[in-house]
Order: sequence, then C-alpha cells, then structure tokens
Amino acid sequence: MNGLDRLKHAFMEALGITPGSDFEPWNMRKRSMSLVAEIENAFDIMLAAVDVIDMSSFHKAKEILAKYEVSLDS
Repeated sequence: MNGLDRLKHAFMEALGITPGSDFEPWNMRKRSMSLVAEIENAFDIMLAAVDVIDMSSFHKAKEILAKYEVSLDS
C-alpha cells in the first residue's frame, strides 16, 4: 500500500466512510483525534499540535504530511 492509500485508509477508518466517498471536512470535535491517531500510526510520525489544529480536510492532511517528508507516492 503506498502512502496515499495509507492516508485514505486512515481517513476511512477514523471517519467511518467507505471507498469512493468524497473526503469532505469533518467535525473536529467528534472524530479528529481518531483521525490523528490513525495517521500517526500509518506513517509512524508524531504530529505537532499546530498541525493537528490546522488539519481540516484530506487535501490539508496531504500538505501537512509533506512537511514531515512523508511520501504519498510509494
């Protein structure tokens, strides 16, 4: 599974969505910590609090992971 697939899987697991669903911004109060934990586990990283707060969409998560030098291509 490449990095992009791992990120998609983290979103699906934490947010309870199915493949093919659009990744829309989610309710931060309900599921964001589950999502953060899934992403940190998937990529073996620890996100800074500022990045957790800033992560508001799938696209933004991709940008934040790039800061941690996470490759989503492989």
